[in-house]
Amino acid sequence: MAKLDEVRGRHPIEDQAAYDRAYAEADLAGRLAEIVYRLRTAAGLTQTELARRMGTTQSAIARVESGGSTPTLDLLDRVGRAVGVEITLTVSGEALRFGATAA
Repeated sequence: MAKLDEVRGRHPIEDQAAYDRAYAEADLAGRLAEIVYRLRTAAGLTQTELARRMGTTQSAIARVESGGSTPTLDLLDRVGRAVGVEITLTVSGEALRFGATAA
């Protein structure tokens, strides 16, 4: 198996800024995927059950949980409502609450 440095040597990154953006997006998708998975399993729901409660499809939940799709705030709100938890997004000290107990 080739080492990472060898692969990078054969396939250099031509646009570092684009690479960094794509990496950051993939990292965010992965972290949000883990949160959705943990919320769903803590609620004891299957992907199909969560999807039904949210008004979406099992395949949409699978895409999010695999990190293949970055969830929107609307989707996270629907996840929170479906599993009965409040989700808080904090930006510069200001909190936005959504999900189950959001007003």
